[in-house]
Amino acid sequence: MCPRCSAYKYKNTWLQESFPEILRRYVKDAFRINPELKSATIESECKQQDKMFACRVFISGFLEHQQITEQHPLTVRIRRSTCEICSREAGGYFEAILQIRAEQRTLSNTELGILRSAVENLVGQFQDGGKRGLFITDIDENRQGLDFFLSEKGTALTIAKKIQEQFGGVFKQSASAAGMKDSRQVYRMTYLVRIPSYRKGDFFSLGDTFFYISSLHGTKVRAIALSNWEEKVIEGKHIQPSKIVGGLELVKEMIVVSQSKTELQLMDPKTYATIEIRKPKTMSVESPMIKTVKLEGQVFLFPEKTS
Repeated sequence: MCPRCSAYKYKNTWLQESFPEILRRYVKDAFRINPELKSATIESECKQQDKMFACRVFISGFLEHQQITEQHPLTVRIRRSTCEICSREAGGYFEAILQIRAEQRTLSNTELGILRSAVENLVGQFQDGGKRGLFITDIDENRQGLDFFLSEKGTALTIAKKIQEQFGGVFKQSASAAGMKDSRQVYRMTYLVRIPSYRKGDFFSLGDTFFYISSLHGTKVRAIALSNWEEKVIEGKHIQPSKIVGGLELVKEMIVVSQSKTELQLMDPKTYATIEIRKPKTMSVESPMIKTVKLEGQVFLFPEKTS
């Protein structure tokens, strides 16, 4: 048994199973069961005594429709030995580096936390799915971004692609020689995901229209025109950093004073100043407060569900 991860070795394979289950595997090898015994089952009762277990094994089944049960004593000794995966983890083993950077800006502390959690959650999902050999050897958080040192380059590639899909941006990969193994050259991979200058929740201008970024999909963004709330898929390369005017910090609530079919009269709750703005579409505002955003002197309704 591995003292680090509690995995058990069975026929040169390390298995993450419970003690009764792994014992059942060994018992099947230790006893020869007559093939004429039908519906055979194996159960065991064990009591720990120092570094060994004193067990009783019950083998049951049916022989010519007659139930038969045998009981046998069994001593189980456990030898502790570090498994290959834990040896690699303790030795700082890694096959790939996942680098996350931002385009023409530094990642905020909030973004760093979100990205770190996203990668760690993906690693956890793969581990729960049976990827015992996958682990994070080290995480380097620096001024440029995040570096994750991962033990499996194949799974690291999948994780990099998922991060790109979730947060947008571009993906690049490169290889570097890492020595020889079994007379073959071994390579380490570096996967770079460069997060775009824009973020989900940002406002930007394109031509004469202001847009709100509702979601990211690789190198494309789904944006909502603030003037009429129409959705549009835009290539990220068309969004210039200089045209990004801010994010959700610009959203503020205003009091609904009155409304017509096409317009709203709103009042600032702090200054009590009133303004009239056109509705982006035919709609009825039932709430006494509504979210707005002011961009370069123009006030728009924030695009969210409104009855």
